[in-house]
Amino acid sequence: MEPGAWENRTAVTEFILLGLTGNIGLQPILFAIFLFAYIVTVGGNFSILVAVFVEPKVHTPMYYFLGNLSLLDIGCISVTVPPMLVCLLAHQCRIPYAACISQLFVFHLLAGVDCHLLTAMAYDRYLAICQPLTYSTHMNREVQGGLVGICCTISFINALTHTVAVSVLDFCGPNVVNHFYCDLPALFQLSCSSIHLNGQLLFVGATFMGVIPMILISVSYAHVAAAVLQICSAEGRKKAFSTCGSHLTVVCIFYGTAFFSYMRLGSVSASDKDKGIGILNTVLTPMLNPVIYSLRNPDVQGALKRVLTGKRTPA
Repeated sequence: MEPGAWENRTAVTEFILLGLTGNIGLQPILFAIFLFAYIVTVGGNFSILVAVFVEPKVHTPMYYFLGNLSLLDIGCISVTVPPMLVCLLAHQCRIPYAACISQLFVFHLLAGVDCHLLTAMAYDRYLAICQPLTYSTHMNREVQGGLVGICCTISFINALTHTVAVSVLDFCGPNVVNHFYCDLPALFQLSCSSIHLNGQLLFVGATFMGVIPMILISVSYAHVAAAVLQICSAEGRKKAFSTCGSHLTVVCIFYGTAFFSYMRLGSVSASDKDKGIGILNTVLTPMLNPVIYSLRNPDVQGALKRVLTGKRTPA
C-alpha cells in the first residue's frame, strides 16, 4: 500500500441492507406477510413454552428441552424480523456498524445453542428408549441443566470468535449488504482486507456447530432404531418412533438450511438465493417447530388445549 493510502480510506460507520426487495409496491405486502409470520411464530412457541412449564403432565426432560427450543426460536426470529419490518415501513434500511455486529453475535449465539440443543434432545431419546431402567438417573434435573449450560457455552465461544474476527476486518466501502440482516457471508464480500482467517474459522465453526452434532444425532438414532426394531409389538414400535418423529423432522429442516448457508466454502458471495435460505433459517423453521411438535405429539396437544381453555390436569 502506498504511503498515505490508509489515511485516504474511509472507515464504514454504517451498513445499508438491501432487504428482500427494492420494489416499493411489494414492500407493504411483504410487511404484512412477515408480520403475520412473526406473530404466529412468537405466539405458537410461547404457547408451547407456557404449556411445558405450567402443565405437570409434561414436566419431563424431553419437554424441558422442547421449552428451551421454543424460547430460542422466539429469540432467533426476534433478532432478525422486527428490524426487517421497520426497514420495510421506512423503505430503506441503514444499520450502524455496532448494531450490525451485535445482531451477528446474538443470532449466531441463539442459532448455535439451537444446534447443540437438538443434539441433547437426541441423546435424551437415546437414553429413554435404549436405557429406560436408568433413564431417570442419567437424565435428572442436574444433567438437564448441565446439558443446556454446555450448549450455551459452546455457542457463546463460537459466536464470540466469529464476531471478534469480523470486527477486526477493514470495511472501507462499499457498505451495501445484499441481505435483510447482518450475517457472515454477506459481510465477508464487503471487506477490503483478507478474509482467509475468517474462512478457516467458518470451516472450524461449521464442524463443531454442524458436523459433530449431526454425527452424534445420527449415532443416537442408529441405536434408537436398533432398539425399536427389537420391540415385538407393532404398537410399541409405533409409539417409540412417534416420540422421535417430531425431533427428526425439525433436525432435517434446521440442519438442511444451515448447511446450505454456511458450508458452501467455495463462495462467500451473497445472492438472492441466500435471502431465501435466510428466510428458511430465521422465519420458516421457528414457525414450523411448534406446528410439528403439536401435530405429532398428543401430550403437547393436550397440554396446549388445557392451557388455552384454562383447565387443569385432573389429579
